[in-house]
Amino acid sequence: MTTDSARILIIDDDEAVRASLSLLLKHAGYTIATADGHGSALEAAKTVPPNLFVLDMNFSANTSGDEGLVLLRELHELYPTRPVILITAWGSIPLAVEGMKRGARDFITKPWNNDQFLRSVRTALSLSSSDKATGTKPAAREDLDKTYDFEKLIGCDEKFLEVLRTVARVCATDAPVLIEGESGTGKELVAEAIHANSRRVEGPFVRVNLGGIPATLFESEMFGHKKGAFTGAAADRIGRFELADGGTIFLDEIGELDPASQVKLLRVLQDHSFEVLGTSISRSSDFRLVSATNRDLEKQVGERKFREDLYYRINLIKVQLPALRDRRSDIPLLTAHFVDNLKELYDRPQLTVSRAAMDRLKAHPWPGNIRQLKNVVERTVLVSTDNLLDEADFMRQLDRAPQMSGTIELPAVGTVTLDQMEESMIRKALDHHDHNLSRVARSLGLSRAALYRRLEKYGISL
Repeated sequence: MTTDSARILIIDDDEAVRASLSLLLKHAGYTIATADGHGSALEAAKTVPPNLFVLDMNFSANTSGDEGLVLLRELHELYPTRPVILITAWGSIPLAVEGMKRGARDFITKPWNNDQFLRSVRTALSLSSSDKATGTKPAAREDLDKTYDFEKLIGCDEKFLEVLRTVARVCATDAPVLIEGESGTGKELVAEAIHANSRRVEGPFVRVNLGGIPATLFESEMFGHKKGAFTGAAADRIGRFELADGGTIFLDEIGELDPASQVKLLRVLQDHSFEVLGTSISRSSDFRLVSATNRDLEKQVGERKFREDLYYRINLIKVQLPALRDRRSDIPLLTAHFVDNLKELYDRPQLTVSRAAMDRLKAHPWPGNIRQLKNVVERTVLVSTDNLLDEADFMRQLDRAPQMSGTIELPAVGTVTLDQMEESMIRKALDHHDHNLSRVARSLGLSRAALYRRLEKYGISL
């Protein structure tokens, strides 16, 4: 769908709002119709069906928003697949969230940012157009690979193909994506694929581990600061959102964010603007948001540990990564991929895996998912002198962790520095717990934030 052919119906009882939005959208190339109330909105919608609705939740004297929710339901009954963008005041965001639950595509708060509003419109129309073009026949892996760069995403299991189809459907849009899945399932690789297949591919891909940022440093890390803005601010710092301008920002471990930081994040996501600490000047950034978590955010919302309005802001599109035990048919492909990489790395071109070993790997539960499989394959290659990796070779590595004691063996005192000893402990704990960061942190007596800082300090890659 081109902007020239897209028709938008604006529903608001405020003539100034209708005029302002009409002018903005017409300049962007859209065809506009307006309505000032319930009856006129339904009449206009039936006369010439629009491609998108912009609906003020408080468009009538009934400021409770009930009439807006009723109209939203009736518009969906008329045109179930046509997207609706809601407009509401900041203090009425819970009303917009209720509208999102009932099928609205997005919500914008007043006063709106014109650029962000247009981005929301383009995204809604792009997703709607993509949904229509998808068709009924699911795309095969070969078809996806002809069009998209999914080289780093290994697998053909149907559950995993559904993930790839979702990525293919949304990557060309600016829709915020929430990636959920257990630790080690490859959430960052999926985020990278979304960026690599987007129109932002030439822009930056900025990774942020929110679990590793203390609440007191959230604004400094994310928005930046000027020299002298606070004690210890010895130089200017560019924030992560500014670094992501023109590209994608990947917020990993978003479920770890404290309540105060959640509010600050929600505000910058609303209009893509923020203030650098130590200044009063607002800056803007054109970024695409991709978030990830291994937590059940919906459950956290119910427990009031995660803001409901933020939850609906970040997960316009949700990608649920299956655990490795739920896509066992991909284990041989993943194993072969890891072995092929190790052949080149260790100059052992004859490396291969026996059928019995592969059957054993397919039967293993893999609580650490793909990351655990990768570690086991690499350890097996490192200790094996035979180019044919058999079941016994892998079993020695698979059985190794349960046989270890709870105490991590330390290097001999006097042979290493304290930093080297700490790094060694962390690496051994990561290996012992198959990179499950929660268990690693507990075993070392650290918080997740402290563990993240040490991982960054020692350049330890996950």
